[in-house]
Amino acid sequence: MIKAVILDWAGTTVDFGCMAPVAAFKRAFAEQGVAVTSQEVREPMGMKKRDHLQIMLGMTRIAEMWQQTYGRLPQASDVEQLYHTFETALFETLADHAEVKPGVLEVVETLRETGIKIGSTTGYTRKMMATVEKIAKAQGYAPDFVVTPDEVSGKGRPAPDMIFKNLTYFEGLATHEVIKVGDTLADIKEGKNAGVRAIGIVEGSSQAGYSFAEYQQLSQAEKKQVSQRVRHDFEAAGADYVLERFTELPKLIQQLDAQALLIGEK
Repeated sequence: MIKAVILDWAGTTVDFGCMAPVAAFKRAFAEQGVAVTSQEVREPMGMKKRDHLQIMLGMTRIAEMWQQTYGRLPQASDVEQLYHTFETALFETLADHAEVKPGVLEVVETLRETGIKIGSTTGYTRKMMATVEKIAKAQGYAPDFVVTPDEVSGKGRPAPDMIFKNLTYFEGLATHEVIKVGDTLADIKEGKNAGVRAIGIVEGSSQAGYSFAEYQQLSQAEKKQVSQRVRHDFEAAGADYVLERFTELPKLIQQLDAQALLIGEK
């Protein structure tokens, strides 16, 4: 039976489309004279931000652009310079991108009524989360536990350390009693590496790549295409389940609990 749900933040429970970090990453590269696309930015989304930048610098097109601009390939010092700009840009807009996603408050209340604990992991630092948590709490969303990469010796996703810290906090939980819910491939891999079931959310995800306003403008046919693409990506990363929207989570948990009871009876 499911006893704890570990939720991601941006793109899963707040910030529809995971827009805040996308804009900050693009600005960080732009200020270094290298233009990057939203698709390139989103590919490593969910990871610790320095790791995210390192992966982007290793992308063939970006590395070639860097070579053309600076006459050399990217170095470790470039990661630090980019991170400094990214952090500055993120803090300027973070408070404007912490709105709780539709349905999250109701789902969390429903889960808590059945005794399920709410944990969380993130790619943000503790300093970043101080802003996000404060604004989310004012809207009524406050998980029982929050872990950031800097609180597990810098071991961000896809490493399982943040999930393990959640399990330590909640005490006595077996991995089959826990599910991880997220909106990026890094979330899915984090869950699988921790040995828990991993669930991907399509609507409002970074993997989908649309802001709330942009998503509302899509036709039903376009939304279906987005859903098919994102589902394929999540399943290829190892997702156990993919939900169209966050509000479908309680029903899935009921199904998992029913399956567990049947297995127990056998």
